[in-house]
Amino acid sequence: MSHCSGYSDPSSFAEDGPEVLDEEGTQEDLEYKLKGLIDLTLDKSAKTRQAALEGIKNALASKMLYEFILERRMTLTDSIERCLRKGKSDEQRAAAALASVLCIQLGPGIESEEILKTLGPILKKIICDGAASIQVRQTCATCFGVCSFIATDDITELYSTLECLENIFTKSYLKEKDTTVICSTPNTVLHISSLLAWTLLLTICPINEVKKKLEMHFHKLPSLLSCDDVNMRIAAGESLALLFELARGIESDFFYEDMESLTQMLRALATDGNKHRAKVDKRKQRSVFRDVLRAVEERDFPTETVKFGPERMYIDCWVKKHTYDTFKEVLGSGMQYHLQSNEFLRNVFELGPPVMLDAATLKTMKISRFERHLYNSAAFKARTKARSKCRDKRADVGEFF
Repeated sequence: MSHCSGYSDPSSFAEDGPEVLDEEGTQEDLEYKLKGLIDLTLDKSAKTRQAALEGIKNALASKMLYEFILERRMTLTDSIERCLRKGKSDEQRAAAALASVLCIQLGPGIESEEILKTLGPILKKIICDGAASIQVRQTCATCFGVCSFIATDDITELYSTLECLENIFTKSYLKEKDTTVICSTPNTVLHISSLLAWTLLLTICPINEVKKKLEMHFHKLPSLLSCDDVNMRIAAGESLALLFELARGIESDFFYEDMESLTQMLRALATDGNKHRAKVDKRKQRSVFRDVLRAVEERDFPTETVKFGPERMYIDCWVKKHTYDTFKEVLGSGMQYHLQSNEFLRNVFELGPPVMLDAATLKTMKISRFERHLYNSAAFKARTKARSKCRDKRADVGEFF
């Protein structure tokens, strides 16, 4: 009889993720499957390697596996390095995404520093390589920013990373005085990721370096608000709000010379009604720029609440918001789990040691898929009924007149 191993098909793990194992299996099942996926990162087939990388990344994003990863970090680092150097576009992106989550699992320390020393030069080379795929360069820029945020111990290396990212996104700055609008290009997505990664790293820089960067970029960054790409406008607006927060943290009486023209630009974006823009983009933009305008004019931030398990986290400043958004982009739906269990992230957000819960408490907190389906169905029916009543009232009014 032929024997089919539990990890012979890496795509099944990439699609299902470890959620099935959480509910029906054990830690041993997960580790057994992961060992197989690590072996498959050396497979001859590019699709198999890519699926294995994605499967490992999904597992690490959804569950804390510190001890398991610690023993195999060198093997994983070698696999990621090989895929980044020799793989094609999708495989390189999967490798870079896994590198980010690997560093998040390990947290700051010698292990993450070694990973960054190995992968940092390769990531930098890909980011600056004009012949590489834009999507790969974009993923590598985010990865480089996240890994540097976690693992950079040498301040000169941090400055070098900032400079690398600066050299990318500053290419979007307005260069000709005659032009009032920046036209987006295929490189715009790369410039956005580089700007956001640069802004993240700026939050951990010494005060002198922050001052230096503020002087360099405060008067050029607003030009990105005129880009015809909504995501670039939003990234630039949120970065500006964060820069103002940092500047005022250093000098409470910080004065910005072009405040009047900047607030006019922000107000226009917060009330934008251009018909040629998509409604979804306009709603998203107006919502963000109302908050950015409040931050710049009134030094105010609308506090957000993030719930995870029995805990709550209050996001009450732009630095915290930008950090949270960055890690949420990398971890996806696993962000809540990591906020509960990952000591590194809990330290970043000042949440204290992980809250220990017994199995019975966790079970009562967990809602099954079937219960979730019933709840969503009931909510949908209630919304439909409310809409129907509202329509009936409008019809009555129309007939009356």
